[in-house]
Amino acid sequence: MADGFLPSRHGFAFDNAWPKQPAVVLPTPFGDIGIGNAGGGLCGGMAFAALDYWLAGRMPGLDRPPADDPLYSYIVNRLIDSWNVPAGVAQYYQWMSLPDGDNVIKLFGRQVITERGLGWRTVRVQWPQIKKDLDRGLPVPIGVVTVASRNPKDLAFNHQVLAFGYLADGSQVTLRVYDPNRGRCDDVTIRMETRAPAKPVAFSHNLGLGQRPVRGFFRAAYTPRMPG
Repeated sequence: MADGFLPSRHGFAFDNAWPKQPAVVLPTPFGDIGIGNAGGGLCGGMAFAALDYWLAGRMPGLDRPPADDPLYSYIVNRLIDSWNVPAGVAQYYQWMSLPDGDNVIKLFGRQVITERGLGWRTVRVQWPQIKKDLDRGLPVPIGVVTVASRNPKDLAFNHQVLAFGYLADGSQVTLRVYDPNRGRCDDVTIRMETRAPAKPVAFSHNLGLGQRPVRGFFRAAYTPRMPG
């Protein structure tokens, strides 16, 4: 479990609510995509910035910055970093397009896996990497896929949070996260059942996503930046 980071101490004192216009337009392989609409657009920037502040031994700002404030610009720049264009955007799009469980067909009487689903990719590939960092005491930004879609415009419905700890009880893993949509709440979690990752994995959560589900998550590419 990552030692030290706690949303009530190290998260931003304001939640992820911003003006309804795009905060930034990202050029992607699928065309320009506006990111930053009210209620969810700057989550990646806030997660990255909170980790930056924690690594620097500094406390994040208490007041929501206006659009002409250097802190706002910093969060927006970290949002761009969090999308890791173009590779990160392509990964979100690929995961949106994948099934929840593995695609399996029978060939000459034998089952053959044709495509790994989000459950297997999350449990068998991404979770061991995330766990390794958390066991070293390092919080981990993660990308959370919430939609099943091949429409690039739906990329904006996905989410980003900062994992700072976990609990493992048999095959059930509960990931503790800082969710910018929930502010300084210490009890935000993503829970998953890891017993049968080839099948659709059961995820439960109390993220600030409304009715959107969690379909899977992956370790986001992160490079620290010193806050201004």
